Amino acid sequence: MVARTMTRFAGHDCLRLGNGSLTLWITQSVGPRIIGLALPGGENLLAELPGETLECPGRGSFSFYGGHRLWCAPEEPRRTYLPDDAPVSVTDLADGVLVIQPMGEETGIQKSLTISLPSSDTRVVIDHKLDNLGREMVELAPWAITQLRSRGVAILPQATAFADEHGVVPNRHIALWPYTPINSPHITWGDRYIFVEATMESGALKVGFANPIGWMGYALRDILFVKHAPFLPSATYFDRGSSSECYCDPRFLELETLGPRTALSPGESITHREIWMIYPEVTIPTDEAAMQRLVDQLGLTEGE
Repeated sequence: MVARTMTRFAGHDCLRLGNGSLTLWITQSVGPRIIGLALPGGENLLAELPGETLECPGRGSFSFYGGHRLWCAPEEPRRTYLPDDAPVSVTDLADGVLVIQPMGEETGIQKSLTISLPSSDTRVVIDHKLDNLGREMVELAPWAITQLRSRGVAILPQATAFADEHGVVPNRHIALWPYTPINSPHITWGDRYIFVEATMESGALKVGFANPIGWMGYALRDILFVKHAPFLPSATYFDRGSSSECYCDPRFLELETLGPRTALSPGESITHREIWMIYPEVTIPTDEAAMQRLVDQLGLTEGE
């Protein structure tokens, strides 16, 4: 059974949603956002960023707030950095809530999140929806971004299967953003996993990749956060074909997933689903072999 309580959390009016195994805090005064995620008696796994803003010349500032949000790809300031400072509508569902943002007046795009705790365990299902309520076709993709507390390690699985019978043609590519030092000590380039340590004191980095394996994770102390998202081999993705991305700077680490590149006509919508799992009391591996044993133990290879 899902319990619901109105409360204040991280400086916002929120709906607290819990099932005994996991608690979510969903903003009502701004958003749509999931601003808090915690196990019973545990700390918030999501980053809290009060006062952190991105200045947009001629458009004011975008407030990060922290937590989990929905953006529109590609990253284009006119559409991407629209503030989400207005109250949202929250409608109760059987095992969760539907959160709807007012339509963006400049873009005609309306964002909504359907957030569910469908069972008594630590699984969360989030449907990210973009509706084109405007008068023009818009080329975009849903972009689900989770900001996590720093001091942990991101785990980015890499597809290793041959792309041809003999293994003589490339089987993957990796996108790097211009501010990313390829020799950063915070990135470990493994054969099967890329690890990103969220211990930066300055600068930033970002890595993107096509992710047919379908999941990526973040280990913080003895907790493993995993998000799953579908990958469509026949689809086109923004950011040089990236369906999964990881951004890091000294304040937080982001795990990001993207839906397919879509020409969204007036009256149409697109939905992108993420499934989260939180695994407590996990011994966090320090090398690829141990990581693979944990992945096999948890059954995370099923999406490959």
